[in-house]
Amino acid sequence: MDTHKTPPKQENALLNIGLNFALPVFIMSKGPNSTWITGLAESLNLEPGIAAMMLALLFPIGYGIYDFVVRRKYNFFSILGFASVLMTGLMTVMEVDKELIAWKEAAIPSLLGLAVLASLKTRNPLVKLFIYNDQVMQVEKVNTRLEVNGTQSDFEQLLRTCTFLLALSFLISAILNFVLAKIFIQSETGTEAFTQEMGRMTFWSYIIILVPSMAIMIFILYRLIQGIQKMTGLKMEEFIGTAEQINKSGQS
Repeated sequence: MDTHKTPPKQENALLNIGLNFALPVFIMSKGPNSTWITGLAESLNLEPGIAAMMLALLFPIGYGIYDFVVRRKYNFFSILGFASVLMTGLMTVMEVDKELIAWKEAAIPSLLGLAVLASLKTRNPLVKLFIYNDQVMQVEKVNTRLEVNGTQSDFEQLLRTCTFLLALSFLISAILNFVLAKIFIQSETGTEAFTQEMGRMTFWSYIIILVPSMAIMIFILYRLIQGIQKMTGLKMEEFIGTAEQINKSGQS
């Protein structure tokens, strides 16, 4: 009997971000005033804002289902993208006070940061979901070497430190989201000016928020790699990447 398990298909990071965040945000920020959204709304007998929200929600839902079928794992970013689009859409359709938009923009990264900190009380800190996973590193090889060297407790402490840094990156994102919303959102929700302001805010948020967040993520990855090398004696090329990638690298 063949007990060999086929490893799950590696996730496409660009497709993940594009379908769960970028495309839904574009539809929500530009869609309600686009002729194709208006046409869709008329054909479904819906308000343009509701039609845009429904269309935007299809992407994280669809990708989440596809990813689960292919990789047999729940896609955390699909769930987050769905929640973000739903909150934005409902606040726009209900025409809530514009002051609440800033709090909404800060709410999701804040909740993520709290979830990261709460995961410290579990056996699987969320840093494992983002960085220390089979799509980035040879986790089984690293764990085996840690056990042989008796450095599991030191590594767990390193994971806790990296988890705090990850939570810090979400806190910074929450603060920047709040500030950007206060700067850009000056019009009441439901107006054409509000839609344009949301589009500009979204564009600048990718630039202003992404840079410090990526810097912290790179630092976390650096700390993790340095720690693994010290605690296992493995070279970076021996554990970075999937088994297939490492095997190909060794054969070349």
